[in-house]
Amino acid sequence: MANPYFQCKQFIVHQQHASMKVCTDACLFGAWAAQKEEVIQSEIILDIGTGTGLLSLMLAQVTEKFKTNITAVEIESKAAAEASSNFTLSPWKDRLHVVKDSIQNYTASFTGDKNTVHPLFDVIITNPPFYEGDLKSPDANKNKASHSTELPWSTLIENVATLLKNTGSFMVLVPTLRAYTMQKLAATNNLHLVEEVLVYNDAKHLPFRAMLQFKKHIPSINNELAVIRNKIIIKDEENNYLPAFTNLLKDYYLYL
Repeated sequence: MANPYFQCKQFIVHQQHASMKVCTDACLFGAWAAQKEEVIQSEIILDIGTGTGLLSLMLAQVTEKFKTNITAVEIESKAAAEASSNFTLSPWKDRLHVVKDSIQNYTASFTGDKNTVHPLFDVIITNPPFYEGDLKSPDANKNKASHSTELPWSTLIENVATLLKNTGSFMVLVPTLRAYTMQKLAATNNLHLVEEVLVYNDAKHLPFRAMLQFKKHIPSINNELAVIRNKIIIKDEENNYLPAFTNLLKDYYLYL
């Protein structure tokens, strides 16, 4: 049985009712995003499909100086309630806000209000549903959280492009085998890849996740954006965390 909570150095993530629990790759993704200047100096951030609220909490921790406001959208009722509770228990409760809705409805209400000018987001982050044709679970809520039938990637990217500032950054965690699909969909919406980090459990196996950062940018013919390509290996042959992983997670994990 999964632990009903995940304790970090500055916050706790209760996850008893959320379908998708805290996992190592999500923590790594949050820590990778959190050390970027685009995040640290942002004014407003959007977390799509927040689940337990883990990513929002990690980003709230590093944006204390700039008092960044973070909106977390979550379609599943129990997960939204749990994220809201986790936010309330955190030191940054005044800057964290849960919206219980689909991103499609959120974008429609965001753009459809003609009487109010809503500021676009500096950063959008998501660990989206990514299974397509895989065998589904009997748990409908878990299917909603992990299968892209509820939120096709094409729809996700269209909404990101609508909500992101022209100078904004979009960060997403995907399975390595589907990273190219995400890149192609993003490019069709003027979201251009600037960094790709492949994540390996250990040096003996192929990478299983890709952490991608896109910029909203329309390059001229002679001004193509350069792409930074890196990799992170989580553990060594003796199952110990390697320095690259430890350096990113040391401000979050209790025993690092």
